Amino acid sequence: MIAPSAVSATESVPSEVRPWTRRIGHGWLVETTLGVALYFTYDELRSRVSGSATAALAHGYDIVRIERAVGLYQEHRVQQAFIGWPAFLSFWNIYYGTIHFVLPVVALVTLWRRAPARYVRWRNTLLLMLTFGLLGFWLYPLMPPRLMPHRFGFVDTAAEYFNFGPQQRVVLRHGIPTAASRAAFGNLFAAMPSLHAGWSMWSALALAPVVRRPGLRALVLLYPLVTTFAVVVTANHWILDAICGWVALALAWLIVVAVEHRPAPRDRRPVPAPDP
Repeated sequence: MIAPSAVSATESVPSEVRPWTRRIGHGWLVETTLGVALYFTYDELRSRVSGSATAALAHGYDIVRIERAVGLYQEHRVQQAFIGWPAFLSFWNIYYGTIHFVLPVVALVTLWRRAPARYVRWRNTLLLMLTFGLLGFWLYPLMPPRLMPHRFGFVDTAAEYFNFGPQQRVVLRHGIPTAASRAAFGNLFAAMPSLHAGWSMWSALALAPVVRRPGLRALVLLYPLVTTFAVVVTANHWILDAICGWVALALAWLIVVAVEHRPAPRDRRPVPAPDP
């Protein structure tokens, strides 16, 4: 499945870079524990940076205007094309709530085992993406399509069709989510950027160069498009959210690579005087 030569051929990763946890016994367990702790910290912070419903709705109107201006406003058309297929929409509800978490883990485990230098780069990129996500959720709370006013015509598929998550409607009172809705869904306005889209592209770019089988590589490369369809057809994200998720990935990757290739500090030790 993994072609080590493909790693060096497709992306220049400094060969001396290795996870520090590989130098200790059961390093994978340390790495896993730290990763889980960081994710739950991110999840807690994500819930705490929820902005106001008024700002989220105003930003929702802004997104609609921008997408209409550039021809991206296709979310309602996509959802309406499948709204009469309950089993189909139930599948995408389940996909939205599960695969999003599964494939990044698969990618991290694969890179840890087969391409440790590449693992460091893409792990750090993922962590930086989480930071960008939190900044976006804090600075730009955004109403997802499923919570926009009824006149926009979106259906909250998570409430109307089967899913593994909370099977309930989001209740807004005077535009503010009730305590029960916040407890069930967390930060309802954490839409910009879409980390579902960002993480799916991250998974594809991290894995594709090290996958040997053409058919499997094609599936990996299709994964971001499939995930983007999932977030749109379920009305969880705007198309612009997905694009910004990819931008967050690009910025994070560029920063990580720049840090990796920064010039080594000069040796500042005093030069001994020559013998007389």
